[in-house]
Amino acid sequence: MKRKLLIGALSKFLAGLFLLGLLLFVPAGTVRFPGAWRLIAILFLPMLILGAVLFFRAPDLLEKRLNSREKSGVQKTVVALSALEFIACFVLAGLDFRFGWSHLPAWLIAAACVLFVGCYGLYAEVMRENAYLSRTVEVQEGQKVISSGLYGLVRHPMYFSVVLLFWAMPLVLGSVPAFLVMLPFPALLVRRIKDEEAILEEGLPGYREYEKKVRFRLIPFVW
Repeated sequence: MKRKLLIGALSKFLAGLFLLGLLLFVPAGTVRFPGAWRLIAILFLPMLILGAVLFFRAPDLLEKRLNSREKSGVQKTVVALSALEFIACFVLAGLDFRFGWSHLPAWLIAAACVLFVGCYGLYAEVMRENAYLSRTVEVQEGQKVISSGLYGLVRHPMYFSVVLLFWAMPLVLGSVPAFLVMLPFPALLVRRIKDEEAILEEGLPGYREYEKKVRFRLIPFVW
């Protein structure tokens, strides 16, 4: 069981690393792309550490996070559109570096790196609080409503951290066009959240009461 999980986790990790490198370095026309190496470092090193922690301390949660097969048609559409947005973001960042379209100040890139790492920590905290945090939208056997910690502020704190992560990503790469491509990403999450909450309202006891207690879905005092 653990060997199969380890092989699956490492395979996805290496495939993601290879694909990201391909999408960044080929359009850039060189591997001497500092922004790409910055992103790879602050994305994959914490991912490796978090994956190792989950493997030894919460293998069931790691297995859930590796499962990305959505059942809902709406969720499949959101995942497909998100993938296209990511591909466009990374390819544009590579082309931007090759042709010199953007010239972001060093302090902004550094701030984006700090924000990215901080949001990764927030993401890890959400996983610590919620053992039912699957990548797919579903109600699991024995699942309970989590209302403490970050879940007492917004109903989807993971998505909140994801929005900031994805907005920081093109700035880490030093690309304005890539950032503009990622700006509409929250609109996809809104669609995902509405569909997800319809599923949770139907299948998760106590979720409707939780919605009344915690009013905001994604951003405190906004929505």
